Amino acid sequence: MKRIVILGGGTGGTLAANRLSRDFGDGARITVVDRDDHHVYQPGLLFVPFGTAGGGDLVRSRPRQLADGTGYHRSEVECVDIDADRVHLADGTVLRYDALVIATGARLRPEKTAGLTGPGWRSHVDTFYDLDGAVGLASALAAFDGGRLVVDVMGLPVKCPVAPLEFCLLADWFFTVRGVREGVELTYVTPLGAAFDEPVAARTLAELLAAKNIELVTGFATGFVDGTGGRLVSADGREVGFDQAVVVPLHAGASYVDRSPGLGDERGFVRADEHTLRADVKDNIFVIGDAAALPAAKTASVTHFEGEVLARNVGQFLDGRPLDASFDGHTTCFVESGFGKALLLDFNYETGPLPGHFPAEAGLPLLKESRLNHLGKLVSSWFYWHHLLPGRDLPGMSSAMPLVGKQFPEPAGR
Repeated sequence: MKRIVILGGGTGGTLAANRLSRDFGDGARITVVDRDDHHVYQPGLLFVPFGTAGGGDLVRSRPRQLADGTGYHRSEVECVDIDADRVHLADGTVLRYDALVIATGARLRPEKTAGLTGPGWRSHVDTFYDLDGAVGLASALAAFDGGRLVVDVMGLPVKCPVAPLEFCLLADWFFTVRGVREGVELTYVTPLGAAFDEPVAARTLAELLAAKNIELVTGFATGFVDGTGGRLVSADGREVGFDQAVVVPLHAGASYVDRSPGLGDERGFVRADEHTLRADVKDNIFVIGDAAALPAAKTASVTHFEGEVLARNVGQFLDGRPLDASFDGHTTCFVESGFGKALLLDFNYETGPLPGHFPAEAGLPLLKESRLNHLGKLVSSWFYWHHLLPGRDLPGMSSAMPLVGKQFPEPAGR
């Protein structure tokens, strides 16, 4: 019987375990490891500060999301002994494996930015990227009647890179509904040179921000947060003042990666082949989701599309067969724009977001605000719990990005 150990019981670890359980049946012993029993639906954190979701609604039991027969071990991971094919846990347990799946996501590192966790932290400086912060911001925004609210991305990569921009758009809606929008100045601060890192989407999103009177500050790498004085200071000396700062702290991989020589890069993310998802460090280690050092976005949709290829490749490896190199970086993102509308982005490694429709000619509109996209966003949580985590596929849709329905630009010179 093959031994498969999966580190992480979040999105990637859960869907990988469920796919592998279905593929192997009783032919493998699958063990999932995580430090706690709280599976948080992270995309829902965006809505908590605006009162459209409750913090408790986003949390379910980790082991209850796993297929029957899958083992669950609750413990911190101490390190991975790559040469010996063993995982050492903080409770003293040692797990041997034939194949290892790294699915421990990304962690927030607010302490890495000078001043961020100093005066004002968790009051007029906070984040919606964890449950406590999202709940705290709900109280802060309800009491915010005027002044400058700044949303600041401290650095890249981050989980769900469009979420900070969505926060600005939803804040515009929230303060408008409350009747105080004229007294609130909204500013979006990003280290990127534009609103997004792909030109077509960047132009569309910048126009949307401008139409909603949301200031866009680009190329701003925050080096210091002055909570007492209400200032963000960039590495080049520029300043942005605030009355309320909503920050996206720097991200890193899980801490055990740093204690496992050779496993991760300088930030604790695991390097891997971008098409097979096999880790560079050793043939029997694979990585999925936010834990991976890949050029794909760190989103639940990417993890979902990765799951199909990863599960297949773990099986191929254990059977001694060549790996499937078909993952193309496919990403699908709904972008809430407020007032019951949303945009949809669909892209991969080679092709940035384009206008058109998804997943075919008569599908959801791409790069365009619509009520239909908003409804798609609303059903995402149901899809997450009932299709994505169980590792189910959507009929007629594979992990590969569909080309049908997209409006590709005319070749130069035509």
